[in-house]
Amino acid sequence: MKPTFEKITPDDGASWVLLDRRMQDRIPFEWHHHPEYELTLTLNSRGHRYIGNDVDAYDDGDLVFIGPGIPHSWCSETAVDPEQPHIALVVWFTHGWANGLLALFPEMARLRPLLAAASQGVRFGPATRAAVRPKIEAMSSLDPAARLILLFEVLLAVCTDSEAMTLANVPGQTDVGIETDARILRVLDYLHAHFAETVTVTRMADLANVSVSAFHRMFRRHTRMTAVDYITRLRIGRACSFLIDGDLAIAHIAEDVGFQNLSLFNRQFGALKGQTPSAFRKRHRLAIYPAPSSARQKSIRSRD
Repeated sequence: MKPTFEKITPDDGASWVLLDRRMQDRIPFEWHHHPEYELTLTLNSRGHRYIGNDVDAYDDGDLVFIGPGIPHSWCSETAVDPEQPHIALVVWFTHGWANGLLALFPEMARLRPLLAAASQGVRFGPATRAAVRPKIEAMSSLDPAARLILLFEVLLAVCTDSEAMTLANVPGQTDVGIETDARILRVLDYLHAHFAETVTVTRMADLANVSVSAFHRMFRRHTRMTAVDYITRLRIGRACSFLIDGDLAIAHIAEDVGFQNLSLFNRQFGALKGQTPSAFRKRHRLAIYPAPSSARQKSIRSRD
């Protein structure tokens, strides 16, 4: 499916955008992209979020940061409190806004690694989510100046989160102009282009221009996982995209994403997603493409 383009315009008197979205029934699947960075806090909602090729469950208090141009969506399944709406509190700011912030305030330099990591998407750990949640919730009731101060506090908090994890399934986008380690970027760019092929540790170490042992340490430091785990997540993430949006046989999908052994694909898919590929396909298609109400009523009547 092709993501739609979303145009985002700040309100008068504001340099960035805050959206307080409340949906009584559900968060619908709306596959879209935009050139802004996005920080999204999801409340009173459980379901799945789709960021690039990454598909994962979310729960109340989920907090993620997404870089420019990455297609994404949320799709709810249940509300924590059915009497209350699903809530998405969304912060958007441009690459120019972020560059201006870094240029004007040296104190914000620690934000650079987070902006670079956003090219893959970032989810934050429980302690950071709990710390910034009340600040983000308070933003809607404040005037633009007070809201901006809170945003600075939130950004400084999330960029020091030691539990933050990149969403490795998202295709790398290294053209956003943020400083980062060029060696790991070379490796990640290569992996995102060739993950369905046989990739050796020696080849990755050569790309990083380090020894094999140094490469293992460097890769884990930047991604908080091994290279094998990273490649597996890339492959399973791409498989998720094929399962949701297409009718290829599961054996063909497994081969297309780099698995020569179907049983290995099924085991690794189950380990990461907690269900079989066929169950995943059925569940997510029903969530994204729900049957029309008349069809659901007909199905209900047929069971009576």
